Formats: sequence, structure tokens, C-alpha cells
Amino acid sequence: MVHTTRNELFQVADPIDTLFRGFFQPVQVNRDAPQVRMDVKEDEKGYTVHAEMPGVPKDDIHVTIDGSTVTISAEVKKQTEQKEGERLLRRERQFGRVSRSFVLEHEVDEASASAKYQDGVLELTLPRKAAVAARRLSIQ
Repeated sequence: MVHTTRNELFQVADPIDTLFRGFFQPVQVNRDAPQVRMDVKEDEKGYTVHAEMPGVPKDDIHVTIDGSTVTISAEVKKQTEQKEGERLLRRERQFGRVSRSFVLEHEVDEASASAKYQDGVLELTLPRKAAVAARRLSIQ
């Protein structure tokens, strides 16, 4: 029979506790951080994406398409100010970059894709790329 002391048990447990310490802590989310909320719909022609990006100027929004991967990114600049009469009581600034990538089931025809931005909503029309038939090579 092997006798283990309490101190020996804690010596083994300490490295494990150290490894997982903080791992199961609740995640704190900054609710003011910029986010891209979106809906993706598919039909027989392709995909339609609606991405909510309120307060972002359209010149600061960038969309890239690489095969079936679509990335939406934006520079976010937000400034709020509270005044009481001529006395400035509070001014807050928020600058940053937000990005969201997603992979679609089919490749996108980049040449036919289009984007429209109105009232804080970015609408992407992403037609599917035509399937390329397999080609048989002749041997010379």
C-alpha cells in the first residue's frame, strides 16, 4: 500500500491548477466595441449578405472576396461629447478596426459581385461562380 501525504497531492495539483487558472473565468464583452452583425441568405443564383454597420462611412468599409471566403472590414471612428453650456463635461473617443470573415459553400464570381450601403446596412450580392467542367488532356 502506498501512502500519499496531503502535501504530495497538492504538488501534483498545483501545475494543473496553474494551467487552467483563469480558463473558466467568465468572458467580459465590451458592449461598446464595434461589431458586424449579419444575415447570409442563399438562393439558386448565389448569396445575399446584409451586414449592420451603423455610423460607419461607406468609404471606410472594405470587402474582399477570395474564392469562397468573404471578408468585411471597416475603420471605426466614434466620438461623443457632452456639454453643459460652454463647459465641457465629458468627451469620449473610440477608434479601431472591425473585421468579419466567413466561408461560403460555393466560390463567388467576383466580377459579378456588387455592394450597396444605405442607412447603416451593407448589402452584398454574391453570385456563385459557374462550375468548371473537368477537362481531359490528350496525350501526344
